[in-house]
Amino acid sequence: MATDREALLRAAADFLGRRPNATQDEIAAAVGVSRATLHRHFAGKPALMAALDELAMSEMRAAVASARLPEDSASEALSRLVAACRPVSPYLALLYSQSQELDADQSIDGWTEIDAAITALFERGQRTGEFRPDLTAAWLTEALYSLVGGAGWCIQVGRAASRDFERMITELLLSGVQNS
Repeated sequence: MATDREALLRAAADFLGRRPNATQDEIAAAVGVSRATLHRHFAGKPALMAALDELAMSEMRAAVASARLPEDSASEALSRLVAACRPVSPYLALLYSQSQELDADQSIDGWTEIDAAITALFERGQRTGEFRPDLTAAWLTEALYSLVGGAGWCIQVGRAASRDFERMITELLLSGVQNS
């Protein structure tokens, strides 16, 4: 296993996605490094989770940028955003399950810019009549994160097919669960 920090972080995150309560020893063994090597990069599980939070933020910033949220209709932009979120979905699933390991204030501050961009998309969709006005844009933003993380988890444990990622999330967000 390469010991560069990002490769180590991604491998540890992948393992933690399957075993969220693993110890540092178990994480090190699973990713093929010594506990000392893991500790040199991440001095404990809270440091590992903070680094994962930073990685997820970086990938979400890239997803927001690649989705070109101000372009086209809000619905089309939302579809592009959901597709762009696929790579970060396992990290969001893990962060939701392990949020007690994060410094909440620091994490919330780091997500502010991303939240604002996504919330602005939902507000635009509400103004244009594409999205329901009776649900707050902030709630829709949190729902998007939850659906992305939930879909990532569902796919990871084999309860849904990866090919359905975008459709599952977009259909639920845009159409709800009622059969109309």
